[in-house]
Amino acid sequence: MDWTPVTRTRFIVFSAAVAALGVAELLPPRGWVPLLDGANLLFHEAGHPVFGLFGKTMALYGGTLGQLVFPLVVAVEFWRRRATLSFAVGSVWFFQNFFNIARYAADARAQRIPLVGGGEHDWWHILLRWRALKHDVTVGTVIAGIGVLGISAIWAWVAWRWLRPKPASATAPAAEPE
Repeated sequence: MDWTPVTRTRFIVFSAAVAALGVAELLPPRGWVPLLDGANLLFHEAGHPVFGLFGKTMALYGGTLGQLVFPLVVAVEFWRRRATLSFAVGSVWFFQNFFNIARYAADARAQRIPLVGGGEHDWWHILLRWRALKHDVTVGTVIAGIGVLGISAIWAWVAWRWLRPKPASATAPAAEPE
């Protein structure tokens, strides 16, 4: 089964959405996209007790894992279906989470980010365990870089899917309108 085709219109809409997400990450309140990040925060907080079923260490990592697992499951399901843009959107959502994780990790020592319920700072504990607390900003920068590279790679893949030569049957008059 081949991947679903990408029309010019859908490519433009996808590109505009990715660009808007990039702008939203830079504008105040810096890095907060209300609907998307509200869901990400929900999955983060739910990850602590869910992964906590496997012990204290997993409870600690569970927040970060929780916010990554759900979009990853979405992306994998659309990969299985070969649904090009649905897979791409799920993947962009997955990599967008890296910006939130990066801000949280980089804040480990300063602890300026307000926490839900005033709880403890996950990444302070994680980086302390890794003996890397003094490198919190560097760790955050690397994590954000993974997010940028991931989203860029997904956009490039969608562009390639759009630009690649179409099979003869796809260029017939019965093809999907753009």
